Amino acid sequence: MTNEHEFAQYVRILGKGRKGTRSLNYQEALAAMTMVLNDQCEDVQLGAFMMLLRVKEESGEELAGFTQAAKNYIHKNNPHNVQADLDWSSYAGKRRHLPWYVLASLTLADNGYRVFMHGADGHTQGRVYTRQALAELGIQPATNWQTVEHQLDDTNFSFMGMESLCPPLQDIIDLRSTFGLRSPVHSFARLLNPLDCQFVTQGVFHPGYGPSHQQSAKLLNYARLSILKGEGGECECNPDSVFKMHHCFEGELIEEEWPAIFPKRHVKPKELDLSQLKSVWKNEVENEYGEGAIIGTLAYAARLMGIQTDNQACLEQAKIWWKNRNTARFD
Repeated sequence: MTNEHEFAQYVRILGKGRKGTRSLNYQEALAAMTMVLNDQCEDVQLGAFMMLLRVKEESGEELAGFTQAAKNYIHKNNPHNVQADLDWSSYAGKRRHLPWYVLASLTLADNGYRVFMHGADGHTQGRVYTRQALAELGIQPATNWQTVEHQLDDTNFSFMGMESLCPPLQDIIDLRSTFGLRSPVHSFARLLNPLDCQFVTQGVFHPGYGPSHQQSAKLLNYARLSILKGEGGECECNPDSVFKMHHCFEGELIEEEWPAIFPKRHVKPKELDLSQLKSVWKNEVENEYGEGAIIGTLAYAARLMGIQTDNQACLEQAKIWWKNRNTARFD
């Protein structure tokens, strides 16, 4: 008789049937993802595991356990102990509007905050990703922690792709075309906070994910994390819509809404011209929607970091940051 594979227990927990199935607890999720990252499960088990999770949707404990397993893997390969203030995840890509969040993050960098951004790209056709926007601005992604440290020291900003951050997770993300669906990695990657920053921001498309990510942040003992229903699923405020946010501040779970910046919706552009990013940054052209998205995202960041708490005060702080950016950064 063939002995049961050690990973089979985790597939069974998730797939035992309508009455027998349940979510993994934190320790089970941690152990299961540790095995995945260490290549200790079969391909067929990985596929079954990921799709069973996708169908039922991940619990807060599962997300926290998966995240901690990935953090352990990343920390083992990061001997440099790099420091940053704000962790910014970017995994969705944009298809309706330009990635204005990139300019918001660089504005924070120009105002003295060390911003570490991580993400993945290419998993969904027809979208523009962070890496493409940064390339347009002449910013190269870091492929190792020494480069991250140098970039943060030089410019207060660094971006690392998942293929360098955690290759096994990138391999699962690349299965998007095989599964026909996104896997749970797209969800918990937003929680990674590889440098253990004090402030963590993430964007989601479906606000229903907010509560589970809040619970995960509490289990992971994150000091201040905010989840934004962002434009396209990125951490970017849509200035034409209500700002829906879920916070975890020092263990306190808070839901919050701010009003839209503009009373009327803007017409989306016919095409996404990345050259607009540099032009708006340098004050060469005006883009009302783009600047509204930048200001709104910066206001949200001010709320996350506790710089201000009131909506209007956060917006005023955002305008000051935007005004103080280095317009010659890309000369």
